[in-house]
Amino acid sequence: MREAFHDELEAITGNLVDMAQLVKTATKDATTALLTADLTLAEKVIAQDDVIDQMQHELDDRTMRLLATQQPVASDLRTLVTSLRMSADLERMGDMAHHIAKLARMRYPATAVPPESSLTIEEMGRVAGLIIDKVSQIIKSRNLDDAKQLPVDDDEMDKLHRKLIQSLISKDWPHGAESAIDLTLLGRYYERSADHAVSISRRVHFLVTGKYLEDKA
Repeated sequence: MREAFHDELEAITGNLVDMAQLVKTATKDATTALLTADLTLAEKVIAQDDVIDQMQHELDDRTMRLLATQQPVASDLRTLVTSLRMSADLERMGDMAHHIAKLARMRYPATAVPPESSLTIEEMGRVAGLIIDKVSQIIKSRNLDDAKQLPVDDDEMDKLHRKLIQSLISKDWPHGAESAIDLTLLGRYYERSADHAVSISRRVHFLVTGKYLEDKA
C-alpha cells in the first residue's frame, strides 16, 4: 500500500511537470500570436487554457484524496501540500498566457504592440519561456541551487518591465492611451507569470528542507 502511495506522489509530480510544459507552450504561442497578429494561434492558446484548468482540478482532487486517505507526514505531507499551491501558481501562469492571447485576438488584424516596443515584448516572452522551463526542471529535480536562481531570473523580467513602463510614460510616446494601456497590461502579465514561477521555487525549497526560502533583498 505504501508503494502504491509513493507511486501516486510521483504521478502528482509528473502532472505538475506536464502542466508547466503546457504553460511554457502557451506563453510562447501567445507571444508569437501577439507579435505577428496570428489569430489562429491566439485562439489555440485561449482554448488550451481550459486544458490547463482541467489538469489543475484533477490534480487537486487527487491530492485531496491522498491527504484524506493516507494521512501523510513529514516530506510526504509537504509534497501534497506544496502540490496544491504549485498547481494554483501554474494555473495562474496559464491565465497570463490566456490574457496575452485574448489581447492579440482583440486587436486583430492589427497588432497590439507598436514596432518600437516589439523587441521588449519579444524579450519578455523569451525570458518567461526560460523561467517556466526552469520551473519544470525544478519541480522534477528538486534542485535547491536551481530554485535559488529563479529570483535572480525574475530580476531580468523586472528590468524589462520597468523599461517598458518607462517608454510608455515618456512625453514622446506617439501611440495614444489605448496602446499604452495594452502594453501596460501586457507587461503586467509577463511580470506576474515570472512572480508565480518564483513562488513555485520557494515552495520547492520548503518541500525539500521544511523551511521557506527567504525573500530576496
